[in-house]
Amino acid sequence: MLARQTLRTASKTSPLGTAPTNARNMATLREIEMRLKSVKNIEKITKSMKMIASTKLAKAQRAMNSGKQYGLANSEVFQNVGVEQEGGRKLFIVISSDKGLCGGIHSSVSKATRRAIASTESPVDSDSPIMIIGDKSKAQLARAVPKNIQLTFNQIGRDIPTFADAAGVADLIVKSDVKYDSINIIYNKFVSSVAYEPAMMVVSTEAALKESAGFKAYEIEDENTKDLFEFSLANAIFAALVEGHACEQSSRRNAMDNASKNAGEMIGRLQTQYNRGRQAAITNELIDIITGASAL
Repeated sequence: MLARQTLRTASKTSPLGTAPTNARNMATLREIEMRLKSVKNIEKITKSMKMIASTKLAKAQRAMNSGKQYGLANSEVFQNVGVEQEGGRKLFIVISSDKGLCGGIHSSVSKATRRAIASTESPVDSDSPIMIIGDKSKAQLARAVPKNIQLTFNQIGRDIPTFADAAGVADLIVKSDVKYDSINIIYNKFVSSVAYEPAMMVVSTEAALKESAGFKAYEIEDENTKDLFEFSLANAIFAALVEGHACEQSSRRNAMDNASKNAGEMIGRLQTQYNRGRQAAITNELIDIITGASAL
C-alpha cells in the first residue's frame, strides 16, 4: 500500500518524461567526472610540452649566442665603411615559424610589419614588398596586406636553424625579380627567458655598398661587392632566425607553463564541485533510506 501511494504521489508531482532529482544529479556528476578526466589529460600534455620546450630552449640559447656573432660582424662592417641607408622602396623580410602554441610571437612581428609599412607608405611607393619565413605570419599578413607579399618560405627552422637555411633564403631573395632600395628584417629579439620584443635589422644593398665612402676609396670589382652583399644578407637572416627560434621556444615553454597552471586550477574547482555533488547525492539517498525505514 505504501509503495502504491508513493508511486501515485510521484506521478502527480512530476510531469511525464521528467527524470527524478537523483537521476539529474547523477547525470551532472558524470558530466563533471568526464570533464575532470579531459582536463587532467590536457594537463599531462601541457606539462610534457613544457618539459620538451625547456630542453629545446637551452639548445636554442646556445645556438643564438653563436649566431649573434654573424649579425654583429655585419653591423661592424657597415659602420666602418660608412654605408648610408637609402630610402625609397623597402623590402621587409619577416621572420617567424610554422608552429603554433607559442604565445604571440607571430602576431608581434606581423603587427610590427604592418606598422612599418604604414609609416613608409607614400604616393610614390605604396606597395612595399614583403617576404615571409613561416606559415603563421604568412596567414596573418595575407589577411592584412595580401598584395604586398612577394615570396614565402616554410619548413625552415623546424629544428635549430643553420647557416645553410639562411644562405638558401638569401639566394632566392637575390635571384627574385623584386625591386627594392633597402632591406629591413623584422624578427623577435630575445630579451630574457620570459620576455621578447619585435626588432628590425637593416641590411645594406649592393648599390648602397658601392656608393659608400669606404668602398669608393678602393678599386673593388663589382663581383666582390655582390658577393659581400649576398653574404651579409645571409648573415643577417641567420642571426634573426636563431634569435627568433630562441624566442619561440621560450614563449612556448611559458605558454605551456601557464596552461598547466590554469588546468590545475580548473581541476581543483571541478574536483570541489564533484565532491559537493557527490556528497549531496549521498545525503539524498540517506534521507530516502531513513524516510522509508521510518515509514515502515
